[in-house]
Amino acid sequence: MRSITCSLLLSAALALLALPGRGRPAPAPEEGAPGPITAAQLKESAKKLHEIAYAIYKYNDTHLRLPTNLVSKDNKPLLSWRVQLLPFLGQGELYKRFKLDEPWDSEHNKKLVAAMPKLYAPVRVKADPGKTFYQAFGGSHGWLKPGASTPQSFPDGSSNTFLVAEAAKPVVWAQPDDLTFDGKDVPALGGLFDGRFHAAMADGQVLRFRKGIDPAILKLLIDPADGNRLPDDYGIDSEEIK
Repeated sequence: MRSITCSLLLSAALALLALPGRGRPAPAPEEGAPGPITAAQLKESAKKLHEIAYAIYKYNDTHLRLPTNLVSKDNKPLLSWRVQLLPFLGQGELYKRFKLDEPWDSEHNKKLVAAMPKLYAPVRVKADPGKTFYQAFGGSHGWLKPGASTPQSFPDGSSNTFLVAEAAKPVVWAQPDDLTFDGKDVPALGGLFDGRFHAAMADGQVLRFRKGIDPAILKLLIDPADGNRLPDDYGIDSEEIK
């Protein structure tokens, strides 16, 4: 009888161990998955955007126009505006190493992708080396065009228009690849903070926006010349995060 009882207890214990989640360690978090959003991370990314916006203004003051993506004589894309900013970010030596008449992925220039300044590096999330989430707005209804300047290119008001923002997906920092807006389809934002995102406005201030903003409002914020007024609530994220 005693051996039968022991056998029954052993069988019951083994059955419990076989149940899902029992008798085994909890699954580890996915490798590389970002942790909870912290105030320090938000502050760091906002500071980076402020520095980028300030460099854009310094470029504008020097060249009397905003930086843009370089293209060849036959209108083929070469290098990003992020490369054009290098002398205004204390990266003059890196700028001199680029061949400005060659594309970002030429045999020479592609070797410099790995030298991406830390300012462009992601906060909180991981990305492939040499990729950044900080992107400007091009396309038919974005400001990123040859000859654009501030404040002339922002008739809706520089405080009402995005300059640079945290995109949903990263791009190679030297590649002339950005968020494009055709007036209809809103580009995706918020890859660093689960849908929340920061944007540097064309007047230099950096604001944090809520996840899930109405696309109609985003259109107003992206297009520098839509002629429409922003609503009183245009998506500013005021939630306190520790």
